[in-house]
Amino acid sequence: MKPLHPWKVSIEEAIRIQEGLKGHLILENTFSEVRTIGGADVAYSKEKGPLFGAVVVLSFPDLDILDIATSEGEISFPYIPGLLSFREGPVLIKAFEKLKIKPDVTIFEGQGIAHPRGFGLASHLGLWLDLPSMGCTKTPLFRDFRNPGPSKGSFEWVWKEGREVGAVLRTKERVKPLFVSPGHRIGLQTSVQLVLQTCRGYRTPEPLRKAHHATRNLLHGEGEQRRRG
Repeated sequence: MKPLHPWKVSIEEAIRIQEGLKGHLILENTFSEVRTIGGADVAYSKEKGPLFGAVVVLSFPDLDILDIATSEGEISFPYIPGLLSFREGPVLIKAFEKLKIKPDVTIFEGQGIAHPRGFGLASHLGLWLDLPSMGCTKTPLFRDFRNPGPSKGSFEWVWKEGREVGAVLRTKERVKPLFVSPGHRIGLQTSVQLVLQTCRGYRTPEPLRKAHHATRNLLHGEGEQRRRG
Protein backbone atom coordinates (compact mmCIF):
# COMPACT_ATOMS: atom_id res chain seq x y z
CA MET A 1 0.00 0.00 0.00
CA LYS A 2 1.17 3.51 -0.75
CA PRO A 3 1.47 5.72 2.37
CA LEU A 4 -0.85 8.72 2.30
CA HIS A 5 1.28 10.84 4.64
CA PRO A 6 3.83 10.62 7.48
CA TRP A 7 2.52 9.75 10.94
CA LYS A 8 5.00 11.69 13.04
CA VAL A 9 3.54 15.16 12.61
CA SER A 10 2.50 18.12 14.73
CA ILE A 11 -1.06 18.57 15.96
CA GLU A 12 -1.58 21.36 13.42
CA GLU A 13 -0.32 19.19 10.56
CA ALA A 14 -2.49 16.27 11.70
CA ILE A 15 -5.57 18.48 11.43
CA ARG A 16 -4.51 19.67 7.97
CA ILE A 17 -4.09 16.03 6.89
CA GLN A 18 -7.61 15.18 8.04
CA GLU A 19 -9.07 18.19 6.24
CA GLY A 20 -7.19 17.32 3.08
CA LEU A 21 -8.14 13.63 2.97
CA LYS A 22 -11.80 13.69 3.95
CA GLY A 23 -12.90 14.61 0.43
CA HIS A 24 -11.63 11.23 -0.80
CA LEU A 25 -14.08 9.21 1.29
CA ILE A 26 -16.73 7.09 -0.41
CA LEU A 27 -19.84 6.92 1.77
CA GLU A 28 -21.80 4.21 -0.02
CA ASN A 29 -21.45 0.45 -0.27
CA THR A 30 -18.74 -0.65 -2.67
CA PHE A 31 -19.39 -4.37 -2.09
CA SER A 32 -22.29 -6.69 -2.87
CA GLU A 33 -21.72 -9.39 -0.27
CA VAL A 34 -20.11 -9.75 3.16
CA ARG A 35 -18.47 -13.10 3.87
CA THR A 36 -15.86 -11.93 6.37
CA ILE A 37 -15.90 -9.11 8.89
CA GLY A 38 -13.01 -7.69 10.87
CA GLY A 39 -12.66 -6.00 14.23
CA ALA A 40 -9.75 -3.71 15.13
CA ASP A 41 -8.79 -2.43 18.57
CA VAL A 42 -5.81 -0.97 20.46
CA ALA A 43 -4.82 -1.20 24.13
CA TYR A 44 -2.11 0.56 26.10
CA SER A 45 -1.22 1.30 29.68
CA LYS A 46 -1.78 4.70 31.23
CA GLU A 47 1.90 4.54 32.11
CA LYS A 48 4.58 5.03 29.47
CA GLY A 49 5.12 1.90 27.45
CA PRO A 50 4.11 0.10 24.27
CA LEU A 51 0.69 -0.01 22.72
CA PHE A 52 -0.81 -3.16 21.23
CA GLY A 53 -3.02 -3.51 18.20
CA ALA A 54 -5.15 -6.46 17.12
CA VAL A 55 -7.26 -7.26 14.08
CA VAL A 56 -9.57 -10.27 14.16
CA VAL A 57 -11.31 -11.64 11.06
CA LEU A 58 -14.56 -13.56 11.53
CA SER A 59 -16.78 -15.43 9.12
CA PHE A 60 -20.12 -13.78 8.42
CA PRO A 61 -22.81 -14.44 9.46
CA ASP A 62 -21.52 -17.35 11.60
CA LEU A 63 -18.84 -15.22 13.34
CA ASP A 64 -16.23 -17.94 13.64
CA ILE A 65 -12.63 -16.73 13.99
CA LEU A 66 -10.73 -17.16 10.71
CA ASP A 67 -7.64 -15.07 11.30
CA ILE A 68 -6.04 -12.86 13.92
CA ALA A 69 -3.01 -10.61 13.81
CA THR A 70 -1.40 -8.49 16.50
CA SER A 71 1.32 -5.87 16.62
CA GLU A 72 3.22 -3.71 19.06
CA GLY A 73 4.33 -0.10 18.78
CA GLU A 74 5.42 2.93 20.74
CA ILE A 75 3.18 5.85 21.66
CA SER A 76 4.36 8.73 19.48
CA PHE A 77 1.37 11.09 19.49
CA PRO A 78 -0.50 12.62 22.44
CA TYR A 79 -4.03 11.61 23.35
CA ILE A 80 -6.24 14.26 21.74
CA PRO A 81 -9.94 13.61 21.03
CA GLY A 82 -10.49 13.82 17.28
CA LEU A 83 -6.90 12.83 16.45
CA LEU A 84 -6.97 9.23 17.66
CA SER A 85 -5.82 7.82 14.32
CA PHE A 86 -2.42 9.51 14.69
CA ARG A 87 -1.92 7.69 17.98
CA GLU A 88 -3.34 4.28 17.06
CA GLY A 89 -3.19 4.14 13.27
CA PRO A 90 0.40 2.93 12.78
CA VAL A 91 0.11 -0.06 15.12
CA LEU A 92 -3.18 -1.14 13.53
CA ILE A 93 -1.72 -0.90 10.04
CA LYS A 94 1.12 -3.18 11.17
CA ALA A 95 -1.46 -5.71 12.36
CA PHE A 96 -3.45 -5.52 9.09
CA GLU A 97 -0.28 -6.20 7.12
CA LYS A 98 0.13 -9.53 8.96
CA LEU A 99 -3.34 -10.85 8.11
CA LYS A 100 -3.60 -13.87 5.83
CA ILE A 101 -7.30 -13.16 5.18
CA LYS A 102 -8.42 -9.64 4.29
CA PRO A 103 -11.86 -8.83 5.74
CA ASP A 104 -14.64 -7.64 3.44
CA VAL A 105 -15.52 -4.95 5.98
CA THR A 106 -13.97 -3.93 9.30
CA ILE A 107 -15.39 -2.40 12.48
CA PHE A 108 -12.98 -0.06 14.25
CA GLU A 109 -13.13 0.98 17.89
CA GLY A 110 -13.47 4.67 17.09
CA GLN A 111 -15.35 7.13 14.94
CA GLY A 112 -16.03 7.23 11.22
CA ILE A 113 -17.50 10.44 9.84
CA ALA A 114 -19.32 11.31 13.10
CA HIS A 115 -16.30 13.46 13.86
CA PRO A 116 -15.70 17.23 14.06
CA ARG A 117 -13.79 17.15 10.76
CA GLY A 118 -15.65 14.15 9.33
CA PHE A 119 -12.53 11.98 9.40
CA GLY A 120 -12.22 9.71 12.43
CA LEU A 121 -10.09 6.61 12.93
CA ALA A 122 -12.37 4.32 10.90
CA SER A 123 -12.43 6.76 7.98
CA HIS A 124 -8.68 7.37 8.12
CA LEU A 125 -7.66 3.70 8.16
CA GLY A 126 -10.40 2.69 5.75
CA LEU A 127 -8.96 5.15 3.24
CA TRP A 128 -5.35 4.17 4.02
CA LEU A 129 -6.11 0.44 3.62
CA ASP A 130 -8.69 0.94 0.83
CA LEU A 131 -11.10 -1.11 2.91
CA PRO A 132 -14.81 -0.80 3.69
CA SER A 133 -14.83 0.40 7.28
CA MET A 134 -17.12 1.66 10.01
CA GLY A 135 -16.66 3.11 13.47
CA CYS A 136 -18.33 1.80 16.61
CA THR A 137 -17.57 3.25 20.01
CA LYS A 138 -19.01 3.91 23.45
CA THR A 139 -18.01 7.57 23.51
CA PRO A 140 -19.38 10.21 21.12
CA LEU A 141 -17.52 13.26 19.85
CA PHE A 142 -20.82 15.13 19.47
CA ARG A 143 -22.79 15.81 22.64
CA ASP A 144 -26.04 16.89 21.01
CA PHE A 145 -27.92 13.65 20.34
CA ARG A 146 -31.12 11.86 21.37
CA ASN A 147 -31.10 8.53 23.14
CA PRO A 148 -32.93 5.72 21.32
CA GLY A 149 -35.73 3.59 22.74
CA PRO A 150 -34.90 0.85 25.28
CA SER A 151 -35.20 -2.17 22.95
CA LYS A 152 -32.42 -3.73 20.91
CA GLY A 153 -32.26 -2.24 17.41
CA SER A 154 -33.66 1.15 18.43
CA PHE A 155 -31.61 4.06 17.14
CA GLU A 156 -31.53 7.80 16.60
CA TRP A 157 -29.55 9.54 13.88
CA VAL A 158 -26.58 11.75 14.67
CA TRP A 159 -26.67 14.95 12.63
CA LYS A 160 -23.93 17.34 11.56
CA GLU A 161 -24.67 20.44 9.52
CA GLY A 162 -28.04 19.06 8.43
CA ARG A 163 -26.68 15.67 7.38
CA GLU A 164 -26.97 12.23 8.96
CA VAL A 165 -23.44 11.16 9.88
CA GLY A 166 -24.04 8.39 12.42
CA ALA A 167 -26.46 6.61 14.69
CA VAL A 168 -26.96 6.20 18.42
CA LEU A 169 -27.75 2.49 18.46
CA ARG A 170 -29.15 0.29 21.22
CA THR A 171 -27.42 -3.06 20.73
CA LYS A 172 -28.82 -4.74 23.84
CA GLU A 173 -32.04 -4.11 25.68
CA ARG A 174 -31.77 -1.51 28.43
CA VAL A 175 -28.01 -1.02 28.22
CA LYS A 176 -26.22 2.13 27.14
CA PRO A 177 -26.17 2.63 23.35
CA LEU A 178 -23.19 2.62 21.02
CA PHE A 179 -22.25 5.25 18.46
CA VAL A 180 -21.94 3.96 14.90
CA SER A 181 -20.84 5.80 11.76
CA PRO A 182 -19.55 4.85 8.32
CA GLY A 183 -15.84 5.19 7.71
CA HIS A 184 -15.13 4.54 4.03
CA ARG A 185 -16.72 2.56 1.18
CA ILE A 186 -19.88 1.81 3.17
CA GLY A 187 -23.20 3.55 3.85
CA LEU A 188 -24.70 4.56 7.18
CA GLN A 189 -27.65 2.15 7.13
CA THR A 190 -25.42 -0.81 6.25
CA SER A 191 -23.04 0.15 9.07
CA VAL A 192 -25.91 0.05 11.56
CA GLN A 193 -27.21 -3.26 10.18
CA LEU A 194 -23.81 -4.97 10.37
CA VAL A 195 -23.17 -3.83 13.92
CA LEU A 196 -26.58 -5.20 14.97
CA GLN A 197 -26.05 -8.46 13.10
CA THR A 198 -22.74 -9.05 14.87
CA CYS A 199 -23.99 -8.40 18.41
CA ARG A 200 -24.55 -11.79 20.01
CA GLY A 201 -25.88 -11.16 23.50
CA TYR A 202 -23.41 -8.45 24.38
CA ARG A 203 -23.42 -4.68 24.00
CA THR A 204 -20.32 -4.73 21.79
CA PRO A 205 -20.26 -6.48 18.37
CA GLU A 206 -18.31 -9.74 18.28
CA PRO A 207 -15.49 -8.55 15.97
CA LEU A 208 -14.64 -5.74 18.40
CA ARG A 209 -15.06 -7.99 21.44
CA LYS A 210 -12.61 -10.51 20.04
CA ALA A 211 -10.11 -7.81 19.06
CA HIS A 212 -10.44 -6.21 22.49
CA HIS A 213 -9.73 -9.53 24.21
CA ALA A 214 -6.63 -10.00 22.06
CA THR A 215 -5.21 -6.58 22.92
CA ARG A 216 -5.96 -7.00 26.62
CA ASN A 217 -4.17 -10.34 26.67
CA LEU A 218 -1.12 -8.67 25.16
CA LEU A 219 -1.31 -5.78 27.62
CA HIS A 220 -1.65 -8.08 30.62
CA GLY A 221 1.23 -10.19 29.34
CA GLU A 222 3.41 -7.09 29.17
CA GLY A 223 2.42 -6.15 32.71
CA GLU A 224 3.23 -9.64 33.94
CA GLN A 225 6.69 -9.48 32.35
CA ARG A 226 7.37 -6.15 34.07
CA ARG A 227 6.31 -7.52 37.44
CA ARG A 228 8.66 -10.49 37.05
CA GLY A 229 11.40 -8.04 36.28
